[in-house]
Amino acid sequence: MFTLGFALFAMFFGAGNLILPPFIGLEAGSFWVYAIIGFGITGILGPFLGLLSIIKTGESFTDLGNKVHPYFSIILGSAIMLCIGPLIAVPRTGSLTYEMALLKFFPTMKPFIGSSIFFTITLLLCLSKSKVVDIIGNVLTPVLLVILGYLIITGILNPPNTQLHSNADANAIFTFSFIEGYQTLDVLASVIFAGIIIAAIKSKGFETPKERTKTALYAGIIAIVSLFFVYGGLIYLGATSGYESEEISRPVLLNHIAHTLLGSSSSFLLSICIALACLTTAIALTGAVAGFFEQITKGKIPYKVGVFGCTILAFVLSIQSVDEIIAFAVPILLFVYPIIFILILIEVFVGKFIRTKAPYFAAILVTTLITTLGLLENVGLSNEFFIRLRNALPLRKYELEWLIPSAVTLIIFMMLERLKSKKIKH
Repeated sequence: MFTLGFALFAMFFGAGNLILPPFIGLEAGSFWVYAIIGFGITGILGPFLGLLSIIKTGESFTDLGNKVHPYFSIILGSAIMLCIGPLIAVPRTGSLTYEMALLKFFPTMKPFIGSSIFFTITLLLCLSKSKVVDIIGNVLTPVLLVILGYLIITGILNPPNTQLHSNADANAIFTFSFIEGYQTLDVLASVIFAGIIIAAIKSKGFETPKERTKTALYAGIIAIVSLFFVYGGLIYLGATSGYESEEISRPVLLNHIAHTLLGSSSSFLLSICIALACLTTAIALTGAVAGFFEQITKGKIPYKVGVFGCTILAFVLSIQSVDEIIAFAVPILLFVYPIIFILILIEVFVGKFIRTKAPYFAAILVTTLITTLGLLENVGLSNEFFIRLRNALPLRKYELEWLIPSAVTLIIFMMLERLKSKKIKH
């Protein structure tokens, strides 16, 4: 259970995610508990439910996506891979390495040079499928966790600032943290890479769906507790950091906290570990994206072409700052996340009561229409009528306006499904 639990933790724990919680904590101030709850739902609980939805359905995202339509699996699967690949996650690893590590050693280095170095190494190691990546990953993760553990415990025992305040209310902090949790991309990753954990569970001798679910539940608890310690601790460190300036980037804040609590030498070591962890993440995700598109196109997009395409696009986007990449990602994630979230929630909580595709399709369609309104508004293409319509939906202030309409639609179609079933029987 502990082996699988820490494997699951490693799957969700990404170096690129470490810059998110401290910034949330800084914004939250005295409302840091609300921040942990909001971020915990989308950054910790959500990914676990994503894994559980695949285990209950089959062994891959295709099994879950086919509940709606086979084409849906391909379309949404492609969107997810682009998000966790060249559009958001991979560029962020390159930009974060530049801001967290390369600038410390080479203060005059330009972003173009830093990204060129990072993605040249990524490309070469992806194509060679070198064992170096596995070796670095196996050694690096424990070292990084030890440093983070020490950082968090030090910050909890000796917080630089205990006079906390916030410029926002609890509801605003919860919503901000909830949406910031989207930036982990872990819910999207969970449904794609669940097959790795499922294969590990099966290799331990748990073959039946019931056994797999029970095993995943216990392993998930271990992973959730571990993630809660890391993310929750970092949120608290951000809240108590004592940083006064309102204009600060996420990487600069993490560097500031590490330098304040650990001193210059240890903060340098943390930066190097994060940079190497970002490199291994970039290599793994680039290879996964290339493999995915090779599979769905049946070889028409070969692995090497996919690697080149992913690397080049990620390189172009990585020349931006980390905060610019995060801002660019917001409209995309506000569109994609609710669609996959509602599918996960349906499967985990009521999937066993649904016999046809209609309830899945109807709920997903309603979610997609509502998130499309949000996407149009976020990119400035909406009009006053659609904005007012979206604002009138329940839970709008929490960015959950899609939840109740989708749930009501689901219930209606489930009732229609049951009535139709009774008529056939009679």
